[in-house]
Order: sequence, then structure tokens, then C-alpha cells
Amino acid sequence: MTSPKIIAGNWKMNGTEAFLKECLSYWQSLDLVHNLVICPPFTLLTEACKNIHSSKVSLGAQDCHQKLNGAFTGNISANHIKETGCSHVIIGHSERRQYHGENNDLIKAKAEIAISSGLKPIICVGENLSEREQGIALKILQTQITACLPNSSRDFLVAYEPVWAIGTGKAASLKDIEEVHSFLRGLVGAGILLLYGGSVTAENCKEILSTNDVDGVLVGGASLKKEDFGRMLCNQ
Repeated sequence: MTSPKIIAGNWKMNGTEAFLKECLSYWQSLDLVHNLVICPPFTLLTEACKNIHSSKVSLGAQDCHQKLNGAFTGNISANHIKETGCSHVIIGHSERRQYHGENNDLIKAKAEIAISSGLKPIICVGENLSEREQGIALKILQTQITACLPNSSRDFLVAYEPVWAIGTGKAASLKDIEEVHSFLRGLVGAGILLLYGGSVTAENCKEILSTNDVDGVLVGGASLKKEDFGRMLCNQ
């Protein structure tokens, strides 16, 4: 029997209330093998919580501020997120690094504040194409892990997302994934769940989940495909 793993769906800036309800109703009607963490936009978090009734489904946000409160117009705190019913929050996604200039120190601060609010951060790390082609991918990952992870808690997950594979349709090879996840396991030790994210689809998900040291996947665009994502949740 397949052991349950984590399937995190990052909807990014997509989705409507009607579509969210439709997806959650459909997914929770299935014989779920894996555990789902659905991460819709902030505006849908409260409605998502109302529509979750399976012990295999949890709610996550896509980011939080590094402070709990204050004069930070347009931002959202970990406490606000926790009050919507979330148990998880994505921290340091490559799009946040790229478009918002987030660095390792900021990501660590966000992860620590999330944990203090009772959330489990999904801390993202990953190299870009230039770094991989230069053969320094593992060095970059070690730097990110060393700088980003909280000091006082191990209540977090790590998601490896090769930047060159996100939204490109080009997933890392199973050999690449196994090499990196084995390396990350050596850095974080046992007990920390390691997710893979980067063009995960219904076609490659099952193979990726069967790879050593892969405890789950962080899925982007494919999590908006109701039936395909349902196949992933059922390990089909």
C-alpha cells in the first residue's frame, strides 16, 4: 500500500470562489491516498476553510509578512492567516524571490514568525538555470538552507523547486531530483518533509513521489486542473 505523502497545490494569483468550492467538493469525494494542502489566494482562505471536511485536506497561504502587525499596507500577518483556518504557509517561493526581491534573511524571518503563530512554513529553495549549468546548484542550495531555516524549531517543510523547471513544462529528471533530495536530507536530517516542485503534472507525479527522499510535491498550474489534480491525490 502506498504511504500517504503531501500534495500541496499553489494556486498563485488564480481561482474564484465558485471554482474553489467545485474543486474541494470533487477532491473530497475521491478515495484520497495522499494528504492535500490547498493554497489559494488570500481572499479565498476563509471560504476554503468552510468547505474543508476531510481529515486529509489542510489549508495553506502563499506568503506572510515577517512582522505580526504594524504599518505595513497591503501585507498580511501570520496571525491573520492562522485565524482563517490555515495550518501551512508557503515561504520564499522563487516568484517571491524574483519579483519581490526576497532574500534568505527575510525568508528566515518569515519562517520564524510563521512558526511562532502556529503555522508550518513550506520553505522553498532552488537554483536557477545559470547556476545549474555552472555546476554550482548544490552549493547554492546549501547556502539557502543554511541561511533560511529557523534556528529554534524543526516544525517546517522544505520544498526544492528548480527555478528553471517552474512553469516551463521542463521537470527535473528523476536522477536530478533524487540527487538533490539526498543532498538536502543530509543537510536537514531526518524528520523534515522534503517536497519537490517544478512542472509536476498528473503524468509525472507518481514517479516523482516514488523517488527516494521525496515526501511530497508542490504543484503549481496543474493544481488548477480539477480532474488531473485529483489523479495525483489518488496516486493514479
